[in-house]
Amino acid sequence: MKAGPPGGRAGVAAALLTTVLWLTATAWMRPLMLPDEGRYVGVAWEMLRSGDWLTPTLNGLPYFHKPPLFYWITGAALSVLGPHEWAARTAPLLGGVVAATALFLFVRRWRGPALAWLSLAVLLTQPLLFAGAQFANLDMLVAGCIAATLLSFANAALAIEQGLRPRASLLAGYLFAALGLLAKGLIGVVLPGLVLVAWLVVRGRPRVLLALAWLPGLAVFAAVAAPWFVAMQSRFPDFLHYFFVVQHFQRYTAGGFNNPAPFWFYLAVLPLATLPWSAWLPAAAQRASRGDADGARLRQLMWLWLLLVTVFFSLPRSKLAGYILPVTVPLAFLVADAALAAAQSGRGRRLLAASAAAAALACLTVVVAVTAAPSKSLREVGRTLAQRRTPEEPVVFLHGYYYDLPFYARLAAPPLVLDDWDRPALAARDDWHRELLDAQRFRRGQGDPVLLLPSQLAGVLCASRATWLVGGVAMLERYPLLAQAAVIARQGDTLLWRLPAGAVTAAPCPGTPSASSAGM
Repeated sequence: MKAGPPGGRAGVAAALLTTVLWLTATAWMRPLMLPDEGRYVGVAWEMLRSGDWLTPTLNGLPYFHKPPLFYWITGAALSVLGPHEWAARTAPLLGGVVAATALFLFVRRWRGPALAWLSLAVLLTQPLLFAGAQFANLDMLVAGCIAATLLSFANAALAIEQGLRPRASLLAGYLFAALGLLAKGLIGVVLPGLVLVAWLVVRGRPRVLLALAWLPGLAVFAAVAAPWFVAMQSRFPDFLHYFFVVQHFQRYTAGGFNNPAPFWFYLAVLPLATLPWSAWLPAAAQRASRGDADGARLRQLMWLWLLLVTVFFSLPRSKLAGYILPVTVPLAFLVADAALAAAQSGRGRRLLAASAAAAALACLTVVVAVTAAPSKSLREVGRTLAQRRTPEEPVVFLHGYYYDLPFYARLAAPPLVLDDWDRPALAARDDWHRELLDAQRFRRGQGDPVLLLPSQLAGVLCASRATWLVGGVAMLERYPLLAQAAVIARQGDTLLWRLPAGAVTAAPCPGTPSASSAGM
């Protein structure tokens, strides 16, 4: 008899090992991508080198666009594994592993090992998930928490309907809901709750919701999720308003933010980003209500998950491909369910094998193509700066913020960022200017300024033995004194200069930067 997939604990271990090996195989290949990977890894790097594991900072300024779970995981990984790109991608990798493991365990429990293994294979070979699990931002981490939350509560609901008391599943659901809140905010709770409520109401089981409202689970949720929010509000009185009202509700409902796209954006992106598996969705739709009752109710859950989350992210104007990562999990189940049925025939088996091979090839092709494409990364400039600079020499960014440079240069203190910060128009942009200006308001009156005006540059140059400056080629025209500086490194249009204090010809040298800019 032909051996089937391993079962029991051996099956779970094999699934976990397969997932980790596959998702980490190419995580080392490329430098950090800008702006997202540089920004979020940079915040984690600051957390590690400052020793403040509570307050996320961007360039030394309190940064509350997102909660801290990604930074905690990434900072811990960098501390243990070293400052490498693959270590910096630990958080999305964990998100992918959590999503894959939760799907495997859920499907194996309710539909058997054959469909569980095929669901896992389909999930891991979707190019969207494969790339997302190696991209150092928050999307894959929260997608994994959403999947684990929803599948834990769905498992508990099905068990309750059988007269069981699924305390472990309920505990897991509340725990992952808390982690989802710490991963990316309210969507970690809202999305699994939305799908779960809709599923139970559509099935005529709303009373099961009362059984899921478990007091010990709620206590675990509060104990895990609440302390960080309480600590930040106690330190920064405007925190809760900024975090929830500005960064959640205003970004979801208002315009004026980056990445505007039409309503149908995900209807185009999702099929392309999950090829060739998305081609199986029509066959999956034909099976929506077929078969036994157990299969039908799971398909109902997955279709609601796929549709409701897609609609949720289609409503706001701001859209990114990574937002839709949570739907890769139900899509994997629906495709695997249809493909397993089709595999009963020889033609179906050949089509399934061809789809799997094409999907794996597509995953690897995407990563190789991104690696080979021209990159905005300043990895080589950062490495040069780390080798040539002495710790007491300041670093100044000229009219730009180079997110990945502090990580690659191993900076122990934030660089000075020089721009026309007194121009009101800067705060209206949804870019690095607004990020730093928003963060600056939480640091008002604390310590030395890191946001400087052009008039203060000479003071910085005169106060140190040498100053390192980073900026575009256009800065040569704006700041003629750069002609006296040595160009140490260059990547694309970005240059690294070293300017000794003696090269500054203006006399007398002004004093060091005044604290006036701290109140900007």
